[in-house]
Amino acid sequence: MSVSVGIVGCGVISKHYAANAAAFDAFEVVGCADVLPAAAEELAAAHGLTALSVDDLLADPAIDVVLNLTPSSAHAEVTRAALAAGKHVYTEKPLGLRVREANALLREAERRGLRIGCAPDIFLGGAYQAARELIDEGAIGAPLAVTAAMLLEGADAWHPSPEQFFQDGAGPLLDMGPYYVSAIVALLGPVRRVAGFASTHRAERRVMVGPRAGEAFPVGTPTHTAATMELEGAVTANLVASFDATDRYVCDFFVHGAEGDLSLPDPNAFEGMLRIRRGRGDWESVSYASRGAAEARGIGLADMAEAIAGGGDHRASGELGLHVVDVARSILESADKGRAVSIGTSAARPAPLPVEASLAR
Repeated sequence: MSVSVGIVGCGVISKHYAANAAAFDAFEVVGCADVLPAAAEELAAAHGLTALSVDDLLADPAIDVVLNLTPSSAHAEVTRAALAAGKHVYTEKPLGLRVREANALLREAERRGLRIGCAPDIFLGGAYQAARELIDEGAIGAPLAVTAAMLLEGADAWHPSPEQFFQDGAGPLLDMGPYYVSAIVALLGPVRRVAGFASTHRAERRVMVGPRAGEAFPVGTPTHTAATMELEGAVTANLVASFDATDRYVCDFFVHGAEGDLSLPDPNAFEGMLRIRRGRGDWESVSYASRGAAEARGIGLADMAEAIAGGGDHRASGELGLHVVDVARSILESADKGRAVSIGTSAARPAPLPVEASLAR
């Protein structure tokens, strides 16, 4: 049984989801909508979809799941409307801009007997699933810590309208941080307490590409953050997330155990090298299985579609999305108040997803 999906929000990321859909049996993208009709028509023409208004897509009884790819500021509003229309929702991150908002969406979905899934889903890819298996089987001994860093030049360097990435609800911690926090939780469990620092190196940025190049805009959220997280089981994790590194992309992710270390690929991509070092030995590459074209954004949606059709829990869940928002917001709160902050939510480690699972076409 294939679940019918309608896309709301036909920006850059929608093209990836629409193209990747061919790799999955569990769902089929059938329609799309955007507040700019021309954007929906362009996506529909490129991928054989039906372009609709947002209202018509939500009212269409043939659509089972709304794939919410709107800007982050609209995530909660669109998800709320989709739930009211009786649709399951899979949304890009973050689930909501604030914890209370995100939590209300989960409670509404529960009340209506509907599901919410939330990106990112990279932790379901072959590399991170292989790393989890190594951790669980004790290949590096008892887990001790994670060290991760994401430093890059901000969206002002590549996006024609980058303001949204520098306002409250975005910034490096809520825009890119979810890739790292969700991977940490999926590998090692939920976060209990955080301590954070945050700064803004430039109060004003300039658009660097497109027709508005050179135009200045104000920064409304910290652009450089550093955090220490205490996980269940006495594991700690350190994360630096920054939009202030010029002309480079740093995406380090290491898991340290009592007997060895793992080096994982970029948690914002499905490919890359997985390596292990035991004791004082040299780094060794670890081969891992791949689903081929199904190692792509959409794997979390496919997993949720299978759960809708067959029962069970889906892995890129709304609960995990809520926990990620809570962790990010608590880091910013800690930075503002100058003290550690306890996390009010939790999320179980998602069940493993073997590469042999029936997600790929």
